[in-house]
Amino acid sequence: MDQFFAAVEQRNRPELRGKPVAVGWDASRGVVSTASYEARRYGVHSAQSIQVAKRLCPDLIIVEPHFQQYKEVSNQIRDIFHDYTDLVEPLSLDEAFLDVTENKKGMDLGIDMAMQIKQRILDTTQLTASAGVSYCKFLAKIASDWRKPDGLTVVHPDRALDFIAQLKVEKIWGVGQKTAEKMHRMGIFTGDDLRRQSLLHLTQQFGKMGQVFYDFARGVDHRPVISEWERKSVSCERTFESDISQTAEVNAQLDLVISELVRRIAKSHFQGYTLTLKVKFHDFQQITRSITVPHLLLTLAGIQPLARQLMNEVDYRQHPIRLLGLGVSNHKEDSLSPTPQWQQLELHFLPWPDETC
Repeated sequence: MDQFFAAVEQRNRPELRGKPVAVGWDASRGVVSTASYEARRYGVHSAQSIQVAKRLCPDLIIVEPHFQQYKEVSNQIRDIFHDYTDLVEPLSLDEAFLDVTENKKGMDLGIDMAMQIKQRILDTTQLTASAGVSYCKFLAKIASDWRKPDGLTVVHPDRALDFIAQLKVEKIWGVGQKTAEKMHRMGIFTGDDLRRQSLLHLTQQFGKMGQVFYDFARGVDHRPVISEWERKSVSCERTFESDISQTAEVNAQLDLVISELVRRIAKSHFQGYTLTLKVKFHDFQQITRSITVPHLLLTLAGIQPLARQLMNEVDYRQHPIRLLGLGVSNHKEDSLSPTPQWQQLELHFLPWPDETC
């Protein structure tokens, strides 16, 4: 979806339309959740400090989020997807992969389906969506961002390698800021540059991700669309208005995080054996500490002493704390569960037959 949270707010409040809007909490440590396109022209973007955003755009309108409304709209969109296929893999409230190889409408071309779905979303929600159509997740994701807002981009298999060749490496999944900087030092700036690297060289430099980068540069991505998702962890965190370093205050805040974690565990019926503490310091450095126990972590009494034990391993007297988080993982049905990856926000459709579009 395009600027989803901001778009919902502008739809619901006509006086916000055409104006620079940021959804988030207007506090000293508030963060932009979503920015309208009018705000983005000033350099405002998601995950940015509200205070920085206000300096970039003095006329910025800060709107508190209404997550229940966003969830309701997301459910409307999800219902539309399921009219076409049951192979829907949600990534967030407004981002999903669809496998429409075999679809309920009997349509031959993914591009026709994408156009129809986009129109139905607009008719139902008065919101625009951007779609990427291709034969794999990697290319569909990139294509969905290509012509936002209200875009539709098709990457046909015959054109995939040319499309990838001209991509900046920052556009490739798994290439964050640090990885991009390292690639630049290696002389890798585009997909074409990446494709020229040997598999051995990439794995030496990037470990297991080297194989991923090698495949993506060649248009290879075998990840299926997974319609049934099993929760791998439950977590929560708190960012403080002021840094904390006194033991009494740290313990009090930790207890609040524990209480919220227990509430979420009960709500989701999650059962796990590993507790992980996340600490972000005043200088944005971050550490984690984990402990695995032979019994399920379900209650305040079971989690609190372990959380305190992990907290005692952290030196925060000289390094005030900005954020505390706790999570339970290592599901009883899957003791090797990886840490979940959090992703954000577009809409994708895939794949379609090999006819030229």
